[in-house]
Amino acid sequence: LETFTVQQRKNGDGPYYFLRVTDRQLDTKARAGWGHPVKPVGLIASSFRPSDDATQFDFLVPSNLFAVSILRKAAEILTEVNGEAALASRCLSLASEVEAAIRQYAVVEHPVFGPVYAYEVDGFGNHYLMDDANVPSLLSLSYLEAVPADDPVYQNTRRLVWSEYNPYFWKGKAGEGIGGPHIGREAIWPMSIMMKAFTSTDDAETLACLEQLLRTDAGTGFIHESFNRNDASDFTRPWFAWQNTLFGELVLKLYNEGRLDLLNKVRAR
Repeated sequence: LETFTVQQRKNGDGPYYFLRVTDRQLDTKARAGWGHPVKPVGLIASSFRPSDDATQFDFLVPSNLFAVSILRKAAEILTEVNGEAALASRCLSLASEVEAAIRQYAVVEHPVFGPVYAYEVDGFGNHYLMDDANVPSLLSLSYLEAVPADDPVYQNTRRLVWSEYNPYFWKGKAGEGIGGPHIGREAIWPMSIMMKAFTSTDDAETLACLEQLLRTDAGTGFIHESFNRNDASDFTRPWFAWQNTLFGELVLKLYNEGRLDLLNKVRAR
């Protein structure tokens, strides 16, 4: 809670900076490690994305929405279990402040999709429209219970990030999905395919995601960190446990929801 509050940057940049010598722009921060300036509008600053890449604008919107959800859940635990009413009140107050700032500064009008969540903003009016496969992502917001699945802005955003309007969406002979700058161009992360399935309310869409996940293992029996959009045998990290664990969670979710018939329809090859 203290870190969140400090990183609202209301009293300057705060204590955290990150600077190192590197040949990769996203491995360090601009402005001598402090990052590009942000306007203190109530959002929480993040120097890095879940992918470990540096943020362009430090108000990372998926993480702020996730923080709102977590703060409210923490307040519930603090109230019901710990009896910490004052601390719970601070959590709820911060959650409301961040949520209001998101509505004011992180929802932008797209010419094709209408109002959408930006990926990053700076509070000055600048924003970055993209999504990265790593979670928290814009696509994963309803999976994280950070927004309702039927939130119109989320649904618009979901369509945007799974389209050519997301600079890190790729479609090729092997499949389609979202990647990110961490691995590079034309690399699809199966994590994005899983998040599409987790957040889908359409059986046909979910089935297509499952079949693509099984079809792009390159015969190894494992889901990888990323694969080339045109060749699933060109992949990174054969041991990537995060993706495989998420796949197990997805299968269990569908089973527990009584959708065994959907799982039985899967035809990977």
